[in-house]
Order: sequence, then structure tokens, then C-alpha cells
Amino acid sequence: MPKPTLPRPLSSLADDEAFDVVVLGAGGAGMSAALFAAIDGRPATRVLLVESTAHVGGTTAWSAATTWIPGTHLAPQVNRDDTLERAATFLDAAVGERSPRALRQAFLAAGAAAAAKIEQHSQVKYRIRPFHPDYLSELEGSTLCGRALEPLPFDGRQLGADFDLVRPPMPEFMVLGGMMVDRDDIPHMLGWHRSFASFRHATRLILRHLRDRLTHDRGTRLLMGNALVGRLLLSLRERGVTLLTETRAVELRRAGGRASGPVTAITLRQGNVSRRVRVNGGVVLASGGFNRHPAKRAARLPGIAPDWCPGAPGHTGQAHELAEAIGAVYGQTGMSDCFWAPVSLRRRKDGSTATFPHFVFDRAKPHMVTVDGTGERFVNESTSYHLFGLAMQDENKNKPSIPAYLVTDRQGMHKYGLGMVRPRGIGLNDALGDGYVTSAATIAELAGKLGLPAAKLEATIAKLNACAADGIDPDFGRGTTAYQRANGDAAWTGKNPSLGPIEQAPFYAVRLYPGDIGAATGFATDTQARVLDAGGRVIEGLYAVGNDMHSAMGGVYPAPGITIGPGLVFASLAAASAVRRAKGDYAATAAEATKAERVAA
Repeated sequence: MPKPTLPRPLSSLADDEAFDVVVLGAGGAGMSAALFAAIDGRPATRVLLVESTAHVGGTTAWSAATTWIPGTHLAPQVNRDDTLERAATFLDAAVGERSPRALRQAFLAAGAAAAAKIEQHSQVKYRIRPFHPDYLSELEGSTLCGRALEPLPFDGRQLGADFDLVRPPMPEFMVLGGMMVDRDDIPHMLGWHRSFASFRHATRLILRHLRDRLTHDRGTRLLMGNALVGRLLLSLRERGVTLLTETRAVELRRAGGRASGPVTAITLRQGNVSRRVRVNGGVVLASGGFNRHPAKRAARLPGIAPDWCPGAPGHTGQAHELAEAIGAVYGQTGMSDCFWAPVSLRRRKDGSTATFPHFVFDRAKPHMVTVDGTGERFVNESTSYHLFGLAMQDENKNKPSIPAYLVTDRQGMHKYGLGMVRPRGIGLNDALGDGYVTSAATIAELAGKLGLPAAKLEATIAKLNACAADGIDPDFGRGTTAYQRANGDAAWTGKNPSLGPIEQAPFYAVRLYPGDIGAATGFATDTQARVLDAGGRVIEGLYAVGNDMHSAMGGVYPAPGITIGPGLVFASLAAASAVRRAKGDYAATAAEATKAERVAA
């Protein structure tokens, strides 16, 4: 087993030690920026990655890590007809004036090269699925496949003791006390008794997990976000990137203290130890967004409780204060300050709150309906989680939908589960016991327990059942687009894969809240991810990527992976620019910026 080389204590750095690129935040975008800087600057460039928590990965580690980048080298495997022009048409229709078109064009122009570079020069590897539609599949330029990349599974044992640095998945997303499963594993795990292939697959997973638990606190077969983070971490170690954990930045300094000078130094603190670090090329902000900054949250997300956020704990917004102190400003346009998903809440045995995002496993399936406080539907249940979360907050409808109620019956519970209760009702008794799930023998009784008008809820269910019979939802158009149908059940024998009757007692419900899954509002940047001041001028040596960067999608969520994809691509652009600055190649930096602006235009 290899010895751990990460992380280092801050005390091991000399005061005023110099690095070429310093990255604040070891989530997906920050780790990618550090890796690209190490790749571009080889062999002499010194890269420092600073993480405020004890784990790397941020919210990326908890996600599916789908990475939306059109036009990559993998796309022709499933879609030879897609083009960047079609992708641009799609984004123009979806996003419009909510973000600068130049940012989107820069993302499209640099995307394929970024994906190819990280695959060719690191342990990061992707696959592409034959069917993975854009969320707004009804818009011109959308596709059903070819733009969404997924990280390949990763054997965490390759990390040795550094395995413990990877942020573990939420417990509610693992099985058997710490085993990860993905969309390919679930059918085999549920159908192990139906075929020898499924029995073999499930048995192999369980035996691997049992062996892992002899030496580890959880399984080492990493999937989705954990796989991406594990691959990034191994790559950073191989490239000699210096990693500091449980360390925060306390000051950014511009040359000579001048308001117009480039960023040349950063002060870091770990416990009682402080170090001033000189920066030759640039500081990349990748701290995860403003979401857990108390004042910014209160101003931008009024009424949205912090417990409703399913993101990792590191995005405190503290680094934002430092950037604002030297002139950085937030972008001003956007559909929303955050990206959203409906979440359900449950108190864990240790007293912490489990916040479970309802992405695709239940709400859009047959035998499911969502109602507001009046017992009536208010949303297309098969729409994207972002639009669903926004609908819960729609002030124009003047109806209470926080909380909303996701309702199903016995067959829905058995087939799909409900939130933290898995299919076949696995875990249902505990969920009923602690109040996470509410159950009743009749719809009227369920309404009474939820505090809803019984007659209204009964009428809503009756109307839904009638819609299920002919497969048409006249009120909200549920299951009318390719993406919405994909969220349903392809094996359902009804006329609409997203519509099925709610008729078999007992009936169940969970409460839903709008959860902010990531910041869309961040620092205004140019097409090289260089941070801008209030006058639109570049703050030399300061970059923002990931959720610290103002969304190139303008707060719209048009497709899967539209945070991680741009996070990767702009990390590559920021790293390349910072490395050029570190080498003193300011002319090339200016030329690249001009070229990017020209391409974007």
C-alpha cells in the first residue's frame, strides 16, 4: 500500500514561500484547476491546493458527477450528428439574456480540448451513455445523448491511506453500511433472484464490500462523484501538487497594496499557524459558492432554511469576503441565485439532519403525485429538479407549497420507494416510526394526518387517476417531452411512463422543501475566468471557477451536469492563464484573452 503524501501541514511551508498557482477549494472545480495547472506547467510549476475542511471533493463528491460538455471526443460513440452550433442554439434558447453569450461560447469552444486533456494526462476517465437527454429537450438544438459524460468507477484502494481524504457519500445514498451503487447496479441488486447474471453481479459487489470492510470504514469501489474525486486526488498526488486541508485563506493582497495591482500574495491559517504565500501566477477561487454564508444566504435566499441545503459543508462564502475586499463583484443577471431540487428532511440517530434530494427516483414515476398545502397539484412532477424547486417558491400562484407533499400508494412504494425509503419498502418501518413517512389507510385519513383538505386531496387523486388511464395530463403536461418520459418508468405498461393511478392502500407521503443544491450567482468574470471589478476591469491574478464563478448558464439548468461541466472547462482556462502569468508570458495571456473574446463573439 503506497504511503500517503497528502496533505501537508501548513507549518511545513516557509513564510513567504512562493507558488505559481494557488487554488482555494478542493471540490470538483478546484481540484480540476489545480490539476490543469500542474499539467500545463510541467515540470517546474508549483501548485498549492487549499481546502477548508478535512475532506476533498466538496458537493461534487456527493453528486452523480455528470459532466455536460458538448463536442467531446467521446460524443461520436453515441451521437455523430451533434455539433457545437446545435449546442449553441440550444443554450441560446434555454439561457438567452440571462448570461453573457460570450461566456457560453467560450465554454463550448474550449470544452472538447479540456475533456481530452484531462483524460490524456491524468487518471480521470469518462464514459458516455447512449441515452442521456438534455433537460429542456423540447428546445431546438437539444439532444438525447452525446453531451453528458460520466466518470468511470474507481478503485479507492489505489489511494492507500489518502482514501480517507475523499468525502464519503451521504449515508442515505449507500447500502449495506457503506457500499456505493449506481444506476447499473440497482436492477441487479433488486433482481438478484430473477437471473443468474443479476445474482452474479450482486454477489460480486457484496463480496467485494465485505472484504473492504475488513480494512476500511466503507467500500472502496467508488462511483459517480466519489469516483471523479478519487481520480482527481490520485492525479494530483502523481503531479506533486501540494495540498493543505483544514486551512482557510484570511487575506488576499495586491501588489504594493494598490487597488489596481495584481494579486501577488495570500495569507493562510491552519489552527494557530499562519503563513504568507507569494503567488506568481494567480489565485483561483473555487470555494463552492455563497450558500452557507449567513448574511449572503439571508439576503439572497430569504425563508430558505440552511438545513434544506443538501450541499457539502465547505461552501461558507468566507473566501468571497476576501475577494470583495479587493474589488471583486457578483454578476447581476440570472434566472435564480441558486440551482434547486426538492428535498425531504429526516433526523438521524446522531441528531444531525439528513437532507435528501429527490432527483429522479420517485417524484416523476407512475403512482406519484405532488400537492401543495391546499391538496392540489401545482407542478409537473416530471420536470427537472431545478424547475420543480423554483415552482415551490413561485410567489405568483399565491398558494402554500412549502412544504409540498409527495404522495404515493402501496404499488408506488414497492416499485420505486419514497425518498430515503428504498424500493420494496426497505426501511419503511423505521421511516414510519420516526415520522419521516406518513401513512394512512385512505386518502382522507392521509389528508387529515398531513393537515390538508380531505375533499381537495381526494379530488386531486381522482383526477390524476383519470389522467393515468388515457396518459394525458391536461393541467401540467406531465410526461410530454423526451426528458420527462425518461424520468418515468420505461417498464410501465400504461400509456404514459410518468402517469399511473394512486389507488392501492395503504397510502404514503413525505414532505418536500426547496433545497439549494449550488450557487448560480458568483463573481463576474471574463471568458478566461478572470475576476472583474465593478467597472468591468480584470483583477489580474484572480480567477473564479465552479460555483464561485457567476453561472455561464445564467441560473438556468438546461441539461445534466451544467455545473460540473463548466466548472471543468473554466478551470482549464483559468489554470492556463495563471500558468502563463507565472512564466511571465503576459503577452501570451493578453493574446489568449483577446482570442477568447473573438471566438466568443
